[in-house]
Formats: sequence, structure tokens, C-alpha cells
Amino acid sequence: MKKISKRIWEYIHSNPKNFFFRVALALFVFSLLFDDYGIVKRIRMEVEYRMLLERQKVEQQHILDNERRIMYALDPDSIEKAARERYNFRKPGETLFIIREK
Repeated sequence: MKKISKRIWEYIHSNPKNFFFRVALALFVFSLLFDDYGIVKRIRMEVEYRMLLERQKVEQQHILDNERRIMYALDPDSIEKAARERYNFRKPGETLFIIREK
């Protein structure tokens, strides 16, 4: 272990500029990849952005479906149809047939 550390210090003392530039380059590459504005964070944000766009499309479709239901519910014929189907209502004088599936 002492031999390795001695060789490293000898290299640093013999080539200080070269060592400095290598350390600076390593720090620059590290910051380029993992900093707040780095490539890794950029890729994560891009994936999240695409997932949010897909979710927005789904939610927009839900909104449109709900608006159609609201417009359909305002129609008096649809209210009558729903009352007949769900609650077995009938008009006076009509005969009601209930068919149940097994």
C-alpha cells in the first residue's frame, strides 16, 4: 500500500499540470452526468414528461366522456329511459315485464 501511495505522490510531483487537468476533466464529466442539469436528470425528466402527457390524454378523454354524459342526462328521454331500466318504473296503463338472467 505504501508503494502505491508513494508512486502516486511521485507522479503528482513530477507532472502537476497533467494531474490537475485529469482531475478537472473527471470533475467536469461527473458534473455533466450527475449534476442538477446533468444528462441523467434530463433523461429522467424526459421520461416523466412523456408519462404525464399520456396521463393528460387519458384524463382529457375522461372529461369528454363526462361532458357527454352530462349532456345526455339533460335530455328528458334519457331520464325516462334510466328510470325505466334501473328502477322498473312504468307509465300508467303499461305492463312491466322483468326478465332476469340466471
